[in-house]
Amino acid sequence: MSNSPKSRTLQLPFICTIILLVSACEQSSQQPPSHANDSKVDEISEPTNDSNMVNRFEIGEELTEQVLKGWDIDVRPDGMGLPKGSGSVEQGEIIYDDKCASCHGSFGEGEGRWPVLAGGVGSLTDERPTKTVGSYWPYASTLWDYINRAMPFTAPQSLETDEVYALTAYVLNLNDIVDSSFVLTQQNLAKIEMPNRDGFYADTRPDTLNPRCMSNCTNLSQVTIKQAISGITPEQTDLMAQQTIVNGSSDELLVIDDENTNLVGKATYTQACASCHDNGLAGAPVTGNKQQWLSRIAGGTELLYRHAIEGFNAMPAKGGQTAIKDENIRNAVDYMVLLSSEIPPQNSNN
Repeated sequence: MSNSPKSRTLQLPFICTIILLVSACEQSSQQPPSHANDSKVDEISEPTNDSNMVNRFEIGEELTEQVLKGWDIDVRPDGMGLPKGSGSVEQGEIIYDDKCASCHGSFGEGEGRWPVLAGGVGSLTDERPTKTVGSYWPYASTLWDYINRAMPFTAPQSLETDEVYALTAYVLNLNDIVDSSFVLTQQNLAKIEMPNRDGFYADTRPDTLNPRCMSNCTNLSQVTIKQAISGITPEQTDLMAQQTIVNGSSDELLVIDDENTNLVGKATYTQACASCHDNGLAGAPVTGNKQQWLSRIAGGTELLYRHAIEGFNAMPAKGGQTAIKDENIRNAVDYMVLLSSEIPPQNSNN
């Protein structure tokens, strides 16, 4: 380090600071700790019978009516909780076009995957019902509360009370529940009768705890499917095949001269093969397309068995279901060949 006058000048403040710090530490070690806040220390360290922990620890603040009012915004079906205000269908249309239509569509039809608000009446018993304000919601208060609490999506709770009334009125009008001249108020909202008001009921069934069952839980042949969704609900014959496989006796299901009797093959196909071979995914030959299967069947069933069990090209071994027995995979191949050829295959007896 240089010993020039400039460098010595820079060192002096640093040395003085070190001396002052050492001196302060020595003085503090010789002095007893301050008891300026002794009362607070005793108050925290000594337990008392006082149940008012807030005063004791001085944490938080008293809950005032004004603060509670900011959280207490729910609205009941009977109108309890509604603030004073009003809004017309005509006013709601203007607000809706400005703040809601970009997501929910000009007429409540929904843009893209945003929720549909109108229509769907009578669809609740369909396989894929359209649940809207008009077709599903039982109370108008739910609509008011949801708009007030969560809309618009980009700025929730930014609407004025009268704007919420107006938007609620307009959405009800989109569902033909009120006419175009309707004015919604605190007094008349609870009187509105929604189309699906009787579609909900209190479930009085008791809670039950069924015992855990891992095998032989029920006789699937006694299970009757009343309604099915294609590709999701197993077919009745599949359930029978699964029961037979579980019980370890599948000989009677290996008959393959008819597609409905090869139940093991059909069940295995549905479980491991259908996702690709039903649609030709990843180049898989479509089951039932005789032209696509012609050259494959000509190669012999043993080759088809080997490809199905070991995997071939993009097809994983056993369709990715490696826990399935080889025998069941062969039956699935027989099932596919049966549906895709003019001549039924010979039973592999494996």
